[in-house]
Amino acid sequence: MPTGYTITRLSTTPVKGLRIHHPDSIHLTPQGARGDRLFYLVDDEGGVQSCTRNPGLYALSAAYDEETRRLEVSRGGEVLHGGVVEAADTVDTDMWGLRMLAGDVVADPTWGSLFSEVVGRGVRLVRARGSAFDVHPVTLLGGASLARLTRHAGLAQIDPRRFRMLLEFTGGDPHVEDSWAGELLHAGGAVLRAGGPVHRCAATTRDPDRGAVDLQTLRLITGYRGRQESALGLGANFGVYAEVVEPGTVSLGDRLKLGTERPPP
Repeated sequence: MPTGYTITRLSTTPVKGLRIHHPDSIHLTPQGARGDRLFYLVDDEGGVQSCTRNPGLYALSAAYDEETRRLEVSRGGEVLHGGVVEAADTVDTDMWGLRMLAGDVVADPTWGSLFSEVVGRGVRLVRARGSAFDVHPVTLLGGASLARLTRHAGLAQIDPRRFRMLLEFTGGDPHVEDSWAGELLHAGGAVLRAGGPVHRCAATTRDPDRGAVDLQTLRLITGYRGRQESALGLGANFGVYAEVVEPGTVSLGDRLKLGTERPPP
């Protein structure tokens, strides 16, 4: 069994649910990639809003400068709004019943108006105190796993962007990442601890550029893998989570190597 793999794509976005970017390198911290999912949207009931039920978010792209604290959101190259982020009220957000995320509502009301118009109901923009990841800060997906799904679907290709994984890699058999739970992973200058499977949601059924539902990914995944258990219940699992044990920089072309240490029972 091969023990070496290669990082082929990195995907981040400053605002959860908006179009993802593909930097050449990222710096991993215990909260995930620096600058990733710093902001998120909540509705009037405090529920997290993402691209799963809000296809209009796919057309929006965000850029954030941590030094100046300036956020810009654009659509088709046109800047819709930008400004220095200032905090207003503090809010605690329930992240799918798995953890509570503390954040600060962004004071500028224009952000709320902009995103409310896009999603079609009242929402607020929140700056996370940490990162607005779902279960664990890092996600990984092997190219062989995507190739297996593509063959099952009878397609020439499936765009990996629809899965919005932080780290993509090549090497190994399909779904080899599922066997890594508890293993140490050396990715560039960072050390990770692999975790459980990623429970996929309906966001994966949407085209990553248009936001339109165009592929029944959940049905396809369970068609050859069955319904499997995860931290979020029974469903379609594809890719795995990981935590950051030692911070460091990960770049395209870096090797992803497995260690042998497992956590104590």
